Amino acid sequence: MNYIQNDSLLNLKDKVAIVTGGTVGIGYGISNRLAEAGAKVMVVSRKQEDGDAAVVELKAKGCVVSSVQGDVSKEEDVKKVVAETVKQFGGIDILVNNAGIFPMAPLAQLTSELFDNVVATNLKGVFLFVKYVSEQMILQGRGGKIINVTSIDALHPSMVGLASYDASKHGVWGFTKNVALELAKHNIWVNAVAPGGVMTRGVAEMQSGGKTVAVERNPEPPKMEVPMGRMGVPDDIGKAVLFLASDMASYMTGTQIVVDGGYLLK
Repeated sequence: MNYIQNDSLLNLKDKVAIVTGGTVGIGYGISNRLAEAGAKVMVVSRKQEDGDAAVVELKAKGCVVSSVQGDVSKEEDVKKVVAETVKQFGGIDILVNNAGIFPMAPLAQLTSELFDNVVATNLKGVFLFVKYVSEQMILQGRGGKIINVTSIDALHPSMVGLASYDASKHGVWGFTKNVALELAKHNIWVNAVAPGGVMTRGVAEMQSGGKTVAVERNPEPPKMEVPMGRMGVPDDIGKAVLFLASDMASYMTGTQIVVDGGYLLK
């Protein structure tokens, strides 16, 4: 087995990555870290304007990045993203399934439509991307890295009103472990990152009762009652994903890294 020098362990030069929901919040933090490490990054977003803004910002830093509009819950959109990534960058080496939604609804107000929408985005979308990207990785014959963004709610519920979200994230964690077992023979690593509370636009708007709130790309973390004393920021998750996407995690598959400032210790 080749020994990799320390200065090359986090080098993703010549690697191609797809990041779903990769234009805002945690997704942008992930896209930024992978691109800074040298990867060519395809960011996926439902809103073209979000993709355009992320591309402009990352290209200004010298990164190689492109965007494609797509709904992760729609099979044809997923196929389009995979085909476009291969067309532009020549292959796929890294997949980060980050896209997700977390509408609040206690059980008495949880409708079938809302439940189905959450599961379609958070769980079915992961299945579709893993299915079609792993097929491409196997075809290429050089292995790959798949990282699914779960949540600490995949391990322990955080609050009332997130039953559909928690169900979807438990599903992603179970799916991660099973496909890690199946894809290991193809040298495809499959792992997960479980964030705790992270200051993003979506979280800020939830905290403000649905009002539109502007949040910086890497905001100053507010205080939070966790052992580390603060809320997470997108870059905290970006660094964990970079670790799993790199040769630093060469002997890890089917595992989940919790990044929560110690929340679950409570």
